[in-house]
Amino acid sequence: MTALTVHGEVGAPRSDRERSYTFSHAFRSGRLVHVFGMLAIDERGQLLADDLVGQTRVIYRRLGELLDELAASPARVIKTTDYITTTDGYRKTADIRREFFGSHRPASTGVVVAGLLHAQALIEIDAVVVLDGTDTGVFEVSTREGP
Repeated sequence: MTALTVHGEVGAPRSDRERSYTFSHAFRSGRLVHVFGMLAIDERGQLLADDLVGQTRVIYRRLGELLDELAASPARVIKTTDYITTTDGYRKTADIRREFFGSHRPASTGVVVAGLLHAQALIEIDAVVVLDGTDTGVFEVSTREGP
């Protein structure tokens, strides 16, 4: 992945396959980065693990690599969504989250789905990251009540 833009796609495609996609791997707007549904696949689209725990471990390793490129830590992740095709072994993925996030506890949603676009994938994870910095204009929230 390469340098960030203030508003726009984060990173560069890693392969011809990825260049053919009609979506961004991650998208940044101000301090907010939406990370696409990450799968445990390589640049050729081959699965890197066969079970739910192994796939989850690969995804969090890749998320860590993306955070490194963003100069962000796992503590900057504010939400994850897990799309899973099976609940077999899902409780064991909590150990991977604990290892990755430490004491940080981002909001999280788990959704059981009938299938994912990659037929052998068992889990896909989205993440939302808030970066450090001063570009907060779009994301300021007022706690003031009334006019």
